[in-house]
Amino acid sequence: MSADNDETRQRLKAAVHYAVGRMCQRTGEDHRKEFDRQVIAAIAETTFRQCDIFAKDLEAFARHAKRSTVTSEDVKLVARRSTALSIYIQNKTEELNQEQRDLKKKNTGKRKSRDTEESRE
Repeated sequence: MSADNDETRQRLKAAVHYAVGRMCQRTGEDHRKEFDRQVIAAIAETTFRQCDIFAKDLEAFARHAKRSTVTSEDVKLVARRSTALSIYIQNKTEELNQEQRDLKKKNTGKRKSRDTEESRE
């Protein structure tokens, strides 16, 4: 691994650790509990490793499909073992697809409106 990759990896790790710490802090405040620093570090390390595994799996799924781009279908495959995560991703995918369809309709409507105006002139 190059120095740049190692530095990027360390920065990502630090960002994950920070985010996990903030989530633990909020959760602790909500439930009047405290998280030990070692527990936060263990959760952050586990999270980082799991994300690393997910990333490698996503690359493998895309490569298997002879694509260079990871798609939402690849993400759904990664999440298939966790029912809650799978349902969440499925709902988000449908939400995003609906937003894209709405945006397309809006843009198509604008284009038709513009074409109609131009033909009147």
